[in-house]
Order: sequence, then C-alpha cells, then structure tokens
Amino acid sequence: MKNLTLSVIVPFFNEKKYLKSSVERLISVSIFKEIILVDDNSTDNSYSIAENLAHNVDNIQVLKNKVGKGKGAAVEYAKNHLTSTHMIIHDADLEYFPSDIVEMFDLAKNNPEVLILGTRFNGNKSRKNIYVRTELANRFLSFFFSLINLYKISDIASCYKMMPTEFFKENKFSEKGFAYDIEILSKYLKHNKLIIEHPIKYEGRSYSDGKKIKTSDGFSYLYNTLRYRFFS
Repeated sequence: MKNLTLSVIVPFFNEKKYLKSSVERLISVSIFKEIILVDDNSTDNSYSIAENLAHNVDNIQVLKNKVGKGKGAAVEYAKNHLTSTHMIIHDADLEYFPSDIVEMFDLAKNNPEVLILGTRFNGNKSRKNIYVRTELANRFLSFFFSLINLYKISDIASCYKMMPTEFFKENKFSEKGFAYDIEILSKYLKHNKLIIEHPIKYEGRSYSDGKKIKTSDGFSYLYNTLRYRFFS
C-alpha cells in the first residue's frame, strides 16, 4: 500500500477573529502535506491574515475566490490545488479540533477507500455550547438522510469529512452553500462506497460570534437529500 498523505482545505469568509488561531491549531498537529486557505471574498482583513500565515509557513497556500458564493464554492475552488492522496475540510471558526483529524487519518490508513466522517453525536468526546434547537434539527436531518439513503449517518452536518482526493477530483459538486455536505455524502454512497463515523470533539460558537448556518439551510438539507437520492 502506498503511503497516504493529507491535505486540508479551510474555506473562510470574514473570519478575522478566529482564522489565525484556527490555522495555528492545524499547524500544531504536523500531519498535513498542505494547508489550503480559501477566502470566499471576505470584506474584512481575513485575507491579509491568511497571507501572513502563508508567508511564515511553507506548506500553506492562500487562494481567493473573488466571487463569494458560499462554503461549497470555496472548497471547490481549491480542488485543482490538491496533491495529497486524501483531503479533509476544516472550518475556520475554532469549533473543531485538529487532534481529531489525526485519529481520523490513522483510521483512513487502514481504510483508504472509505470516507471518514467525524460525528459529534456518538462516542464520549467533549461537546460544548451546542444550541438545543440546532442539535435536535441536526439529529432529525441525519435521521431523515439515513432513512432516505438506507445508510445510518448520525451527523450529516459535521464539517469533518475525510476522503480520497481521487474521488473528490473525479466528481463535480455543484452545491455552493452548506448543502454541499449532503451532496458529498450522497454521491459517496451512490458510488457504493463506505462511510465510517469517528467521534470528535466540538465547541460551538454563537451567532453573535459569527456562526453562519441558518434555518433555511435545514430546509435545503431536506430538499437536497431527496434530490440527490432520487433525481440526480
């Protein structure tokens, strides 16, 4: 088996408060071949912060999507810059912990064709500051996705999805916003591939601190679960 390598894509929009600390967490685990920061046309100084980080760390690249379209579009913008065997997405908001990526990558080494999904709702990892309505909505949406796809998934909205770069590059993903999560999972299952869940830590932030997912995204998850299962 060839040695696996890992790239991380960090999409961001107006994350001047958290971006530096979030990327420093990634740097600290020392497992990434490349860290790709993608600015989704921020209006604050997030891009300058990203450039400063890249200036000081050799394996950081900074890209700028000059037409901001959402998280999914930002991740897609980085696709052709990936050179590792595997990739993962990391949000720039300090809600997730890269130490969990290390555990997920160890799991991927024994299961290189599997998508490793970080789950906040299984296992005994620490979970803090989760809105009750957000957790209930996520659990319902995950149940709905599992029911429609006949495959049990406990946390469809988790940021942490580690997958083979080859699969990511060979498939076109069109969702621009948070429904990107649904599209990735749906297409992975449609290719008769396995998804393994791994418990991760989580510390949510408030909407006043910049949390971006909205109620309308929940309806988009429902619609796109049906769309990608039956009509795409």
